[in-house]
Amino acid sequence: MKLDVSAFEIYDKTWALLTAGTAEHFNTMTISWGGLGTLWGKPVVTVYVKPIRYTHEFMEKSEYFTVSFYGEERRKALALLGSRSGRDCDKVALSGLSPLPVGESVTFREAEITLLCKKIYRQEIDLSAVPEEAAERYYRGEPVHTVYIGEVIDLRKA
Repeated sequence: MKLDVSAFEIYDKTWALLTAGTAEHFNTMTISWGGLGTLWGKPVVTVYVKPIRYTHEFMEKSEYFTVSFYGEERRKALALLGSRSGRDCDKVALSGLSPLPVGESVTFREAEITLLCKKIYRQEIDLSAVPEEAAERYYRGEPVHTVYIGEVIDLRKA
């Protein structure tokens, strides 16, 4: 199956998996916020992770991460990976996806597209700069996201 969405819909409509760590020890989570673009003359991926998520620990420790995209037939697996914590169970085994080392990170055999990224920037969102309605909706009583920008160093298609 070929992904058939625009760059503005690829996260929101199809979702993606953000994976960080090594083949021996990694975590993954479903993401629906992100961006693709160019920064400092490099192709980049931007992702957002709250520090309460287990994947945040892996993002903080890892120099590399992957963002991978899947066809609609994997929607149930991505929903599970977004709703369960790797702290509490082996959610990857429950999802039925097959981990696959890529560079210094991990993706899954079932991915249609995988972007291998080298982390080049991280910053917590400045809540004072967030529009009031967004701050109310997404951060009332919760921590802000950490923004990670990764240089895309490899792109793999199924």
